[in-house]
Amino acid sequence: MTSRPRPTPQSHATLSGVVERVTHHNEEDGYAILKIQPPGRSDLITVTGNVPRVVPGEKIEARGEWINNPEYGRQFKAATIHLSQPDTLQGLERYLGSGLIDGIGPKYAKRIVKKFGTTIFDIIENESARLEEVEGVGKKRRQEIRASWMKQKTMHDIMVFLHQRGISTSRAQRIHRTYGDQSLEILQTNPYQLADDIHGVGFKTADDIAAHMGIEKAAPQRLRAGLLHALETATTHGHNCLPRDLLISDAEKLLAVPPAELQPQLDQLLADDTLISDPVEKRDLIYLPTALQGEISIAKHLQNLLRSPSSYPPIDIDAALQWCAQTTKIQLAPSQQDAVRAALTQRVLIITGGPGVGKTTIINSILAILTAKNIKPILAAPTGRAAQRLAASTGHDASTMHRLLEFQGNGVWGHHHGRPLKGDLFVLDEASMIDTPLMAQYLSAIPTGAHLLIVGDADQLPSVGPGSVLQDLIASQKIPTVHLSEIFRQAAKSRIVTAAHAINQGKLPDLKPSPDSDFFFLEKSDPLTLQQTVLNLCHHRLPTKYPFDPIRDIQVLTPMNVNELGTRRFNQLLQNALNPPHEMKFEIERGNQLFRVGDKVIQTRNNYEKETFNGDIGHILRIDLDPITIHVRFEGNRDVTYEPIDLDQLQLAYAITIHKSQGSEFPCIIIPWSMSQFIMLERSLIYTALTRGRKLVIIVGEEKALNMAIQKTNSRKRWTGLRSRLTLP
Repeated sequence: MTSRPRPTPQSHATLSGVVERVTHHNEEDGYAILKIQPPGRSDLITVTGNVPRVVPGEKIEARGEWINNPEYGRQFKAATIHLSQPDTLQGLERYLGSGLIDGIGPKYAKRIVKKFGTTIFDIIENESARLEEVEGVGKKRRQEIRASWMKQKTMHDIMVFLHQRGISTSRAQRIHRTYGDQSLEILQTNPYQLADDIHGVGFKTADDIAAHMGIEKAAPQRLRAGLLHALETATTHGHNCLPRDLLISDAEKLLAVPPAELQPQLDQLLADDTLISDPVEKRDLIYLPTALQGEISIAKHLQNLLRSPSSYPPIDIDAALQWCAQTTKIQLAPSQQDAVRAALTQRVLIITGGPGVGKTTIINSILAILTAKNIKPILAAPTGRAAQRLAASTGHDASTMHRLLEFQGNGVWGHHHGRPLKGDLFVLDEASMIDTPLMAQYLSAIPTGAHLLIVGDADQLPSVGPGSVLQDLIASQKIPTVHLSEIFRQAAKSRIVTAAHAINQGKLPDLKPSPDSDFFFLEKSDPLTLQQTVLNLCHHRLPTKYPFDPIRDIQVLTPMNVNELGTRRFNQLLQNALNPPHEMKFEIERGNQLFRVGDKVIQTRNNYEKETFNGDIGHILRIDLDPITIHVRFEGNRDVTYEPIDLDQLQLAYAITIHKSQGSEFPCIIIPWSMSQFIMLERSLIYTALTRGRKLVIIVGEEKALNMAIQKTNSRKRWTGLRSRLTLP
């Protein structure tokens, strides 16, 4: 028997050979399990380690240590792995036949290697016409092979460059998709551009690349990029701008340099018009140019509309209200009649109020009266779910704002000031969700002479995007506004409605249980007990007592993504409970998330090519393995296909954040609410969550945490200048 040399437990052992098989490779972190054929050996060695990309047939040189895995036996744990192109005929056949290069499979790989041997890479790159000497290779296949080879070569260089700097393969693919052959040049000349251009590559990642390339900590390039990033980060937190001193303070924390070094770089950005300073209410506010233009555009278009009185045909309002009551069989209360009167006499009107105050009844009455006068209404809402609800409640067509405005991607809109929409009355629902850029685009497309009705609940969470448009419009006191507060008889029977209004008034709602109630509070203080209670409600108690489908009808809404009560942990637990693994269910792992056929998923950002939008919820219909594609059915039986590289747009949706739920309603809502989430707890958050439930709402958690949130209202402050601009002449 031949004895093997006894390994020493150090990281200086080496191993070389040829990659025979890739057992596992995670594109996010590069972790790989490889089967290696060392020279002169008949057995395969298992090697584990990190590598950006690996293809069977490649030569490998690894440095690390031998270990004994309790489950899998003796392995080589690599600290570093270096891969190179194969130089043997067998290795070349495996490499080219692996599917890496379009146009070459195992059959053509054998023919090509037999013809050109070890010169094949030079042939493909410099004399590709000679490939037509191989049987079955014509001009089209030859061009396909060369184009794919050059793309793969560039990708390999990028992946190696980025992997050495801790960037995953999937991000490297997105970088190449964005920049193409210029990827390495851009990385080496201005790595900070990645943070601006590519989703998932933040400033910290770009800063790490810059540090590896020797860019100094106090380099002007770095400081200017940091200032821009600090302001862009503020927009992701809802601000249109920042006061100068606050921007400097945020950049100081980010860059770890003193304010004295940042001031001249900010002055330079202002001098270059990269940023713009605008004095508002005696504060020097710093804007990105597009953000400032958005505020100016909103103010200008609203002021233009307000300069003209209503131009509806003559209407006897008293007679119209009486006719409407007879037609709809609904007698409006005095406050509702006042709202309808205002809508029939104002060019622009805002109607705001909480649940159960009759906003939908008022909209329907306005539409009934005006359509009888041949007024053409155009209805829209910011999300697909909100638009569907608006259409269902009014009986009129309604669309998302993006679809109405014919958004075509890359900042291109089909409707704008130069090509306005057609219509007489524009109704905009769920207006609290609309951010500054979208409202600016919408108002720019409203034709001269049209009327505008804005409807929303100003006490809901503000938009996910920058600005607090609805709140600013109301606070300016320049836009005619009807505030509705009277809860009507049928709505008053709902404890969901009465609890929401109590919270909005700063009061703790009645938490005493009632058998026939649609609102319950379950006191649980320990986070793990709370977690298990939510699981039990979703999986057993509620589907047993109510006609709720546990996946489609029950929605967990939580304040945060992280911790034991966050979306990530709940989604893992609920996926295992409600959609457990099965040999007949395909699944795919992406990063630290597993997707399985039957899973409930949510789109996390707008994708205009697929016509799917942030907050759209669907279910995975099937997963195909060759090639890997994921098929998702969204509401309205709309099927969308995703490739693996697109999966960062999807998340499991058994539990979603309250922010993501805006504009949606669900039959049943469960809200975990604990002091462990204290940093996020505030009144508008719990108010928004509560009003998402249509038939049943259950809060599971601590009364102390609920009371604390109800008393906290100051976290909604957003830096904008819109309110002040609306007051300017």
